Amino acid sequence: MTLLTSVALALGASLAMAAAWGVQRLTGRSGWIDTIWSAAVGLGGLAAVALADGGDPGRRVAVGVVAAAWSVRLALHIGARTRGSGEDPRYAALAAEWGPAFPLRLFLFLQVQAACAWVLILAIALAAADPAPFPRLLDGLAGLVALVALIGEAMADAQLARFRRDGASGGICEVGLWRWSRHPNYFFEWLGWCAWPLAAIDPMGGHPWGWAALAAPVLMYVLLVHASGIPPLEAHMAATRGEAFRSLQRRVNAFFPGPRRAG
Repeated sequence: MTLLTSVALALGASLAMAAAWGVQRLTGRSGWIDTIWSAAVGLGGLAAVALADGGDPGRRVAVGVVAAAWSVRLALHIGARTRGSGEDPRYAALAAEWGPAFPLRLFLFLQVQAACAWVLILAIALAAADPAPFPRLLDGLAGLVALVALIGEAMADAQLARFRRDGASGGICEVGLWRWSRHPNYFFEWLGWCAWPLAAIDPMGGHPWGWAALAAPVLMYVLLVHASGIPPLEAHMAATRGEAFRSLQRRVNAFFPGPRRAG
């Protein structure tokens, strides 16, 4: 990928998140931010695939299909959830914390999200640019990881939505995948980004820059587990669910699915 293409993708991500800021200010619903972010990463990934230097044609097609499938599913899901619910508690907490400075600080915060989106788009580009013949064993493994991640995240989202539709919005979901992780949707979202290094890395050394794609799952893990994902959401759950949620924390892993513990 040329420097000009990289700069153009970064500018596109920045403009998309500036638009997300504008939508949030007009509607008062921060869920549209994540909807636009998901669509922007997908569109940026498709643009990166189209502009990638070299790369096996079959791999480029496969990368484009996976990136589009991830983006469309997640954007539609978050968009539907935003239309049918109130404010995202994570952004509500930021609004309360930042007070009158919220609009300006939100704009700057979303530009940080744009930079994160750019890192993820580059991982897609590196996978598309791998010149190794397609398919190979690592490509098959990458496809399997991506498929498991897409299905797992869709299942987790559907199980939580069904739980809420059944009138349990004030309770704690422990059905299906939510029995084994407090945030299975986040886990499978992270798992999906583990597929890109598998497609980008060439063990024979023909694509040395492919190792840089490891930045995508590392970044997503930090964001989901230590920054804008689990910490603010669990702070909201602890404040609104009290001891019931603290009991869940003692019994169920936060991120990686695992055996339940006695509470």
